[in-house]
Amino acid sequence: MCNNECDASTPELAHPPELMFDFEGRHPSTFWQSATWKEYPKPLQVNITLSWSKTIELTDNIVITFESGRPDQMILEKSLDYGRTWQPYQYYATDCLDAFHMDPKSVKDLSQHTVLEIICTEEYSTGYMTNSKIIHFEIKDRFAFFAGPWLRNMASLYGQLDTTKKLRDFFTVTDLRIRLLRPAVGEIFVDELHLARYFYAISDIKVHGRCKCNLHATVCVYDNSKLTCECEHNTTGPDCGKCKKNYQGRPWSPGSYLPIPKGTANTCIPSISSIGNLPKFNRIWPNISSLEVSNPKQVAPKLALSTVSSVQVANHKRDCECFGHSNRCSYIDLLNTVICVSCKHNTRGQHCELCRLGYFRNASAQLDDENVCIECYCNPLGSVHDRCNGSGFCECKTGTTGPKCDECLPGNSWHYGCQPNVCDNELLHCQNGGTCHNNVRCLCPAAYTGILCEKLRCEEAGSCGSDSGQGAPPPGSPALLLLAALLGTASPLLF
Repeated sequence: MCNNECDASTPELAHPPELMFDFEGRHPSTFWQSATWKEYPKPLQVNITLSWSKTIELTDNIVITFESGRPDQMILEKSLDYGRTWQPYQYYATDCLDAFHMDPKSVKDLSQHTVLEIICTEEYSTGYMTNSKIIHFEIKDRFAFFAGPWLRNMASLYGQLDTTKKLRDFFTVTDLRIRLLRPAVGEIFVDELHLARYFYAISDIKVHGRCKCNLHATVCVYDNSKLTCECEHNTTGPDCGKCKKNYQGRPWSPGSYLPIPKGTANTCIPSISSIGNLPKFNRIWPNISSLEVSNPKQVAPKLALSTVSSVQVANHKRDCECFGHSNRCSYIDLLNTVICVSCKHNTRGQHCELCRLGYFRNASAQLDDENVCIECYCNPLGSVHDRCNGSGFCECKTGTTGPKCDECLPGNSWHYGCQPNVCDNELLHCQNGGTCHNNVRCLCPAAYTGILCEKLRCEEAGSCGSDSGQGAPPPGSPALLLLAALLGTASPLLF
């Protein structure tokens, strides 16, 4: 492809990484090119790292255009901590099983439940073929699992991004790394007489994304050569990830995409302490009428804290901030603070800002919404307890899966909860004409018994004789060997 050997020290012969990112449509076209595979069989491996010094949310496919053949083996990796640690995004190979010990898959083989699965694909790893220059990492195809094939149901996608942190994190990066592990060979064997024909060359890398500002900024600017969010809603930090000082009247939360099209700001509100010091119990309340205190001498029951000297009931709307989930507060003298009393709508916490156990936060609702806390609805037979995490996912018992622990993992079947399969008509066959019933037991013919119908019933009664026409299987027969393997590993069985 070059009349002269590439030479990084000579400008006209160099192919530096910058040539992957110059203006498109240049003539002649430009590209970066690696060294050739002259040191074969030593692996020809190259890492290309893209860093933004900022958290980025991907919004469209990552597209890499090769001027050489697409590599036989490649890994796309991501970092969420500015390159300190890395995790695979996707594997690419001409033979996934041989290269990475993984079965080949494409994004079309995934679903809503497996969209976060890291796959190996052979779709983009052919050698020297027409129109085989591009490698994709499909973002939009993953969005389509929630928004439909034409991305028309964006409310569904945004709802999932609002409530599922792992899904948001999947599309979030601070750095990307392309690990080129083996160049395109195009044949079964490497031609050791022409090793200069093997190399990597990339003319373009497209990464579509936006600054992650947790929906608390509409502008991202360069500040001291770094991308920075111009935070709104009384938030601060590189990603607008916390409330400003004196604006911590309720816990910080990201903005919400819903309802479409304007979303919900989830603005940080002033702290109680920033409004002014509250009066102690033995002080005179100024302008009692304007504070709407019906009885300044009313005392609530003592709290179960030995350090609390007194409490006072208050109705001051500004200081009794409970987001509409309570209209009663108690003033704790020693701590000089106010707490909400008798939170409703399944909320709890100092300001009724948290959800009761067994409920989780509805990220699409504002804190003052009566439906801010959603019941977990963990399946009592499949879950460890009735509590779930902040995304509504329950903690499942062994063999059980699903957000609500109401599905069984492979090798298990639902029978008052997920139980290990005794038989499955694939690997664990009922023998001697027995039939598998609900995967939990074998229904045996009259003459047979046992877990897999592997025993003669007359053996248990001691009545098997030479004239009975029923002989026990010889030692070492497949039935006895399979039974021995089952008894050596199986869990207690339910019938």
